[in-house]
Amino acid sequence: MSSNFKIIIPMAGWGSRMRPLTWSRPKPLLALAGRTVLDYSLHQFDTLPGIEQAEYVFIISPNQGDQIQKFMDAAHPAKKVHFVVQEEMRGQAHALWCAREFMQGPVLIAFSDTLIETNLAFLASEPLDAVAWVKPMEDPRRFGVIETDARGLATRLVEKPQDFANNLVVVGFYYFKEAERLLEAIVEQIQRGTSLKGEYFLADAINVFIEHGGKMRNELVSTWLDAGIPAALLETNRYLLDHGQPGGATSSVPEGVTIIPPVYIAEGVKLASSVIGPHVSIGKGVVMKNVQISNSIVDDRTVIENVTIEDSLIGCDAKVTGKTTRMIIGDNTQV
Repeated sequence: MSSNFKIIIPMAGWGSRMRPLTWSRPKPLLALAGRTVLDYSLHQFDTLPGIEQAEYVFIISPNQGDQIQKFMDAAHPAKKVHFVVQEEMRGQAHALWCAREFMQGPVLIAFSDTLIETNLAFLASEPLDAVAWVKPMEDPRRFGVIETDARGLATRLVEKPQDFANNLVVVGFYYFKEAERLLEAIVEQIQRGTSLKGEYFLADAINVFIEHGGKMRNELVSTWLDAGIPAALLETNRYLLDHGQPGGATSSVPEGVTIIPPVYIAEGVKLASSVIGPHVSIGKGVVMKNVQISNSIVDDRTVIENVTIEDSLIGCDAKVTGKTTRMIIGDNTQV
């Protein structure tokens, strides 16, 4: 590599689809299978050539910086991270424009609520200008797709196609050999005013990049996980637990407690007269008594008693008693 990779992760936005959990913390810091969404996002890059020298660029909204910076300092102190604030939510391409001082040399761009499984070793010798990761989908109409010519080169990206002619859905993970060329395309996109409801989409910038001779191909991915809405976060939690993440043994099980794997139970959890699982992740210091719980995520230091819970997301420092329900409750909440 002629220069170090930059890994750009746009994560600005209000997280409105994950409220009330995101009233008190950014979406990338939500609990997921014993870690955070951001932990798993960073894990995607482990196979990148020269990952030890890579620099990270987090594009955040004005209210996110302190929490994410504190988290990175504590959990990933060896990583070099730059923080860029997107003051106005004007779309993906605008977010990258805000980070223009870092748009140099080879870059990976990955949206913070998209998780994939891929081996990035091939980027050490990738001959083309850009790569977009894609996954075939039966119904692509809710997504963006990539159209290619007979040589396999991208001809354009299309948002929310109206037919099934092309089912290669773009998953929100991109490589550009020279970020400067993408930045030039974004500037031209903004000058043209190519936006929708005031937002500049990355797909439109990539189309400008292709118009000016940029050669992009697709890279198939078999596993594409989402952490952007409650149902998807629970589905991703199930997948990770089924596939042995985050690893490490669940602590010893007290008498009167039944564990139905797979589950993740962190350190310092106190359980009594409960049935836990399947597909449950429990954070540090949680207390559960007389609880039956399945397909749920419970964050740190929450107390739950005398309740049956399924398909739920429960924040940290919450208290839940005496209900049989599905719920999404934020931090420091009592129900």
